[in-house]
Amino acid sequence: MSGIKIITAGESHGQALVGIVEGLPSNMPLSQEDIDKELVRRQMGYGRGGRMAIETDKAEILSGVRWGKTLGSPIAIKITNKDWANWSKGMSLSSEDEGSIDVVTRPRPGHADLAGVAKYNFKDIRNILERASARETTTRVALGAVCKRFLQEFDIFIGSFVTSIGNVQIGTLPNALEGGELIKLSKMAEEPDLDNFIVRTPYEHDKRKMINAIGEAICTGDTLGGTFIVFSTNVPVGLGSHIQWDKKLDGRLAQAIMSIQAVKGVETGIGFHAATLNGSQVMDEIFYEKPKTPQFGFYRKTNNMGGIEGGMSNGMPIVLRAAMKPIPTLRKKPLKSVDLLSKTAIEAAYERSDVCAVPSCSVIAEAMTAVVLADVFLDKFGGDAIDETKANYYNYMRYLSDI
Repeated sequence: MSGIKIITAGESHGQALVGIVEGLPSNMPLSQEDIDKELVRRQMGYGRGGRMAIETDKAEILSGVRWGKTLGSPIAIKITNKDWANWSKGMSLSSEDEGSIDVVTRPRPGHADLAGVAKYNFKDIRNILERASARETTTRVALGAVCKRFLQEFDIFIGSFVTSIGNVQIGTLPNALEGGELIKLSKMAEEPDLDNFIVRTPYEHDKRKMINAIGEAICTGDTLGGTFIVFSTNVPVGLGSHIQWDKKLDGRLAQAIMSIQAVKGVETGIGFHAATLNGSQVMDEIFYEKPKTPQFGFYRKTNNMGGIEGGMSNGMPIVLRAAMKPIPTLRKKPLKSVDLLSKTAIEAAYERSDVCAVPSCSVIAEAMTAVVLADVFLDKFGGDAIDETKANYYNYMRYLSDI
């Protein structure tokens, strides 16, 4: 059976986060550094909270790799929580430590708190917030890094950059047609500004305005959301399928990105803007030029659909845009809530959190995009060993060049 399966486990202040990715072929080069560099990217960004000062996330590969190459068996990854030292009793496995810290009874609007305790029959919100925390995405980034490494074997590049923070938007949205331009902008977004703070946007003028907006939110004790673009280049035509709702590539990518904590909207291509235009302005007209190398000769001069038509990749760069809401944990402006036990009006509890995590969210979206693309790629090309997958892929590319 081909395809990728991932699963994560662990609590925010537990001993460790653990993830497993299954389905990758054997003999694929993979190192701990491939994973750690993505974990570093997730932790960076102006507006991150105190937790980032404690944790320096490092991956420990527990299984599935030998002598620098995958075995074809499940790859297990562990990321130790350094903050566990401060929570060894509060998050203890032993019933003897019950009551060692106060229960949390003030649910925070915008979090999983209230719905979670109602669903799982808890009186202590910590039993919900620990797993609902965005700390869980650390593992997803690690597993996504493994999938990214697989896709690199086929020159598929996944990148992202921030397009707005609060009401500050970048002045120029990129031409979604040119994969090279998207990669250039993504690389620019990796460069730190002069203060060594990153907002992961490609233009210096916009970067400064975003930094100022985050700085103001820090001073006022408020939080900011924003939007970002995540894209994939050199994706072959025909990944995904039109035949069933759960096989459509755009649907799967949207679900994967929507599953990230605080993401409230996902667009493919020009998204909602397409609804304001005439059909003649939206559709990507088709052209042809005989390819010089084995590849698809059909191409578009626009990419309003974001590289996906009928639930399948069409050979153009896959471009998605997502919106992240402001983080609802407020330090100086706590929101109104009701105590679970007394039912009296109170202020929502404050848990250490970020002021703005949009730059990090874009990195997490890259990881989730990689997981989905690796899954549909292997569904299409299969292969128990990487050489078998490559042979199937190159045979398909030769077939496309003859169409």
